[in-house]
Amino acid sequence: MSERKRAPRRLPSRRGGDSRRGSKPAERSEALARRKTQRAAAAAPPLGGGGRRGPKPAARQRGLGAKDTWRGGKHSWLSRWVVLACGVALWQLWAGHRHSAFFPPPSTIWSAMHQKWFNGPAGHLFLNSNATGNILPSLGRIGLGLAIVVAIGVPLGIAIGRSRVLMDYLDPLLQFFRSIPVVTAAPVFIALFKIGTQMEVATIVAGTIWPLLLNTIDGARSVDPVQVETARAFRYTAWVRLRWLIFPSTLPSIFTGLRLALSLSLILMVFSELVGSSNGIGYEMDQANSAFNLPDLWSALVLLGILGYLMNAILYLAERYVLAWHRASHG
Repeated sequence: MSERKRAPRRLPSRRGGDSRRGSKPAERSEALARRKTQRAAAAAPPLGGGGRRGPKPAARQRGLGAKDTWRGGKHSWLSRWVVLACGVALWQLWAGHRHSAFFPPPSTIWSAMHQKWFNGPAGHLFLNSNATGNILPSLGRIGLGLAIVVAIGVPLGIAIGRSRVLMDYLDPLLQFFRSIPVVTAAPVFIALFKIGTQMEVATIVAGTIWPLLLNTIDGARSVDPVQVETARAFRYTAWVRLRWLIFPSTLPSIFTGLRLALSLSLILMVFSELVGSSNGIGYEMDQANSAFNLPDLWSALVLLGILGYLMNAILYLAERYVLAWHRASHG
């Protein structure tokens, strides 16, 4: 019998170790990834049916999050109105116990509001001729004043905020004029515009332009410089950069200044109508004060609060619609 030849024994390599213990690291990684893929495929439900597939975890979390947000918003909305109702009830009890002529109960104030403003036909939103002859002119002055403020403040604020030279030269001047109370400038406005709508609108513009202008300047200065340099590197024109980068980045600051300007416009509207006017909510307040008719005076104050709440709510909805992209990008 011939002697069987033995195959030479392979010696373990220095780098890879024993050949019988495994392959190279890349092959081991591929095998591990392949086993994970097979486990995931085995755990997944069949595509063709075999039972109703449940929603994906991410979709389920989004659904629960939306439901929780809706419940939280509803709870917050109810809490606000409950607190308001409790405050009105406490005021009613306190005023009914004190019988003060200076602080009438809410029921008396509501009766005065109904007789003075809201006893008109339903087709006119229950507004009578006195309401349309005084509320609408006041709202018109506020709207005209804010339109002028936006038309002047937004372009000027962006121009100053994007120019270091303009900012260095104009900042002391802006800080000087914003420190002057607009109430003290009433004689100047009367001398320039006489008593009437022009003086009232000028008073509103002079007092409300500063929060919008300064917030716009701050927003224009805080545009991401990396994005600006990237737009320049892509050779976008100045108008394209302004339209699609600078102005959208400044919009959150613009709305912040506009909300401050809106609250100031109500105050300045009343002040300008108290100084000299033939109609308006401020004029009605002056007439009620002269006649010592405190329920009518309180009805005008409550009306101002309602108008301020409604205008702020409208601005808030507009801000949410315009800045939807901003909330999405910032979570």
